[in-house]
Amino acid sequence: MDEENKPVQNLPEQTPTTSNEWSLKGFYRQHKSLLSSLMLFGAAFLTALMINAFVFQPYEVEGSSMEPTLHNADRLIVSKTGKTWSRITQTDYIPSRGDIVIFNSDKLGKQLIKRVVGIPGDRVVVSQGTVTVYNQENPDGFNPDKLENLDLYKYTEGNVDQVVEAGTIYVIGDNRLPSASLDSRVFGLVSSKDIVGVLSLRMYPFDQIDRF
Repeated sequence: MDEENKPVQNLPEQTPTTSNEWSLKGFYRQHKSLLSSLMLFGAAFLTALMINAFVFQPYEVEGSSMEPTLHNADRLIVSKTGKTWSRITQTDYIPSRGDIVIFNSDKLGKQLIKRVVGIPGDRVVVSQGTVTVYNQENPDGFNPDKLENLDLYKYTEGNVDQVVEAGTIYVIGDNRLPSASLDSRVFGLVSSKDIVGVLSLRMYPFDQIDRF
């Protein structure tokens, strides 16, 4: 068969590469390491934000309302997992009695840290310097400070007789000296929706690292 009579083969079409595509590819090759680092940094930053929003959050104590348990400038780690789960399940987040909680105070416009003394269904009574909690399990009442074996100042200021409503908690600072703690004895019950989380760890001062 003559060369001129051979069938013409169909060659695949080739799309011309524009100069812009070449420049982008070149830029990527030259800056691949930098782009990878930026992507890694961005992923780490987003992960840190997620952890801070839904798992753990650092916190610094201001003031003396939780002495002698916590002191001014103590650095803490607050667990938010319980609060996050309550959001997922759309239920009230109620910490356990004795937990130390961080919550938002709309009246004061800041976050506070106090101890849970009463949970829904409790009747909290402060009289003659003593805290007493009454409920179905303890109709004769009990002192929550003794239940937690807390080494607190003896006298608790105030004259309180309040039932803890559903979706709320009653909180008091560990410092029971007169006017030492602004808590539920002053502003009443704390709503579940205002609770940020519970104290998990004191990480500073280093000689006082402790789990709660």
